[in-house]
Amino acid sequence: MMKYPILFSAALATLALGACATPPGPVEVTRFVAPESVERLGEGTIFIESAAGEDNDSLMMAPYKSAIAEELRSLGYTESDRASASQIATVSVERYVLEAGGRRSPVSVGVGGSTGTYGSGVGVGIGINLGGGERDKLGTMLAVTIRDADTSQSLWEGRADFRVKDNSPLARSNANAQTVAAALFSDFPGNNGETIEVEVSE
Repeated sequence: MMKYPILFSAALATLALGACATPPGPVEVTRFVAPESVERLGEGTIFIESAAGEDNDSLMMAPYKSAIAEELRSLGYTESDRASASQIATVSVERYVLEAGGRRSPVSVGVGGSTGTYGSGVGVGIGINLGGGERDKLGTMLAVTIRDADTSQSLWEGRADFRVKDNSPLARSNANAQTVAAALFSDFPGNNGETIEVEVSE
């Protein structure tokens, strides 16, 4: 498994080091690329939408779609409305808790002080391990599929899995979204079927 570094701004690094003494784990990234489609990737117009079953207007989805849009623009895409897009990027996001004992459970997402405040970008509010001992981790699974708008042919698929301690600044929505999106599109389009680890530097 190959490893790639990913760097963040000095301001974010300072904030992260102040709250999390140990570096976070790497982002595990897997990509699938249609060989005949490589030349079409990273150019043209693209529309970003939520996957079927996802709330397109969800506050949880917003920072991830925004981070993906930024990455796609940096690759050479021009974001457009769906009608004029030549390619469609479909996004799905799963947040989960990996307890210190290894058990995995879904995160309940809410806004404005309700259980789980990820969508608001305010912070962590799901009532997990606040005491001593080994901390629980918050996980994010981000998946993106890029398809041809006319034929629905899959051109590129990628998924990124990131786990970080519950008290890390990178557990917060905006920083978390930027981290996994940057890792997912690093060295784009990547090699077909390859899984890499992208190291995160706080």
